[in-house]
Amino acid sequence: MAKLSTISQATSTIPTQKPRLRWGIILLLLLGAVVNYLDRSNLSIANTTIAAEFGLSATQMGLLLSAFLWPYALANLPAGWLVDRFGPKKMFAWASGLWSAATIISAFVNSYSLLYAMRMLLGVSESPFFTSGLKVTGKWFAKNERGLPTSIINTGSQIANAIAPPLLTILMLTMTWRGMFIFIGVIGFIIMLIWLKVYRDPTLAEKQWINEADTPVEPEQEPVTTSTEASPAKWSGLFKHPSTWFMIIGNFGIMFTIWVYLTWLPSYLEKEQGFTLKETGWIASIPFVAGIIGVLLGGFISDYFIRKGVAPVTSRKVPIVGGAILAAASVAPIPFIDNTTLSIVLLSIGYFASQLPSGVIWTLAADIAPSEQVASLGAIQNFGGFLGAALAPVVTGYILDTTGSFNNVFLLGAGLLVMGAISYGVFLKKPISTVV
Repeated sequence: MAKLSTISQATSTIPTQKPRLRWGIILLLLLGAVVNYLDRSNLSIANTTIAAEFGLSATQMGLLLSAFLWPYALANLPAGWLVDRFGPKKMFAWASGLWSAATIISAFVNSYSLLYAMRMLLGVSESPFFTSGLKVTGKWFAKNERGLPTSIINTGSQIANAIAPPLLTILMLTMTWRGMFIFIGVIGFIIMLIWLKVYRDPTLAEKQWINEADTPVEPEQEPVTTSTEASPAKWSGLFKHPSTWFMIIGNFGIMFTIWVYLTWLPSYLEKEQGFTLKETGWIASIPFVAGIIGVLLGGFISDYFIRKGVAPVTSRKVPIVGGAILAAASVAPIPFIDNTTLSIVLLSIGYFASQLPSGVIWTLAADIAPSEQVASLGAIQNFGGFLGAALAPVVTGYILDTTGSFNNVFLLGAGLLVMGAISYGVFLKKPISTVV
């Protein structure tokens, strides 16, 4: 009887203790996301200084700025499988340690080729981060509550984008660009050590509590799984399912426009709106602040529909499709508007709307994939998105060279957003039930 009483007491504490731990883990991942994106942004802030020091042409600097994106996109493919195979604790620790080392080493290089190599290493090492976050939310949260924590993690990128220009500029002015790189790298190592100390997977009793908190869904909406361990063969089998390809295409269309903002917005504000460099630094932050709200709202909307009894896949598609369409409707008119204030408003609405899908896209992967392959499918989807991201600065530069205007950039971005909305909204219909 005493033993049963002890077990009962221990079990009864789970509902009050578990939420504090799991939200603490989400907060740590949020901080990791901020550092993750500061590591990506540091070169953009220091580009003119580094170009002058290394004697780089504009073309060489452009290639250096894109050196992160292609390796990151490609590395997402194996990164998802590795997270499924080894778990988020090991993979996030290795990833954060490696990207922090790459950032610190970059501060000591004195050649273009070595700096380029470090940016490539940064892209590879950062690839497991968001898939690790997706795996964590899948372990610690029921299906009807994953949207918000996943969106919170993804908000880290928007927070970093908003604070990077003033913060990194201050660091660079006070400790040189090399000191700025070292400072950010050290913070990454601190995050890694805290993660190793704090994170653990839920216990069996906690898993039962999570499952009991879930909203019942129809049997056909649940993926059928036949094993608990991912394998390379099953990973490749994901590409045999149409749902995988619609997620790749959909994310490609959305991410293209997002990375036009991230790489060319300051140039647009200076060249076509006539703002000074100082003015651009503040005005460029407005869309990114709106993006923070968009990421959080997207997660809230999807979870709200699930709580109302709507099927998980449909609930995720509401902010994804709605956000993509609203973003397209916002950026498409910009070429035809001469009013600067209205252009800034439309740019801000467009970025806000493009971020509504951000966190929900990752949560969608958890709803579509078999449970043992959540990170794999999320990474494959992210691969498609970053193909669009990698093409965005290159295509934008080509359009500017050939037309001298951003007009066709906005029209192309709007078209790709509509393509993304159609891919998710019309063609993505059901979870992957088997892995072959």
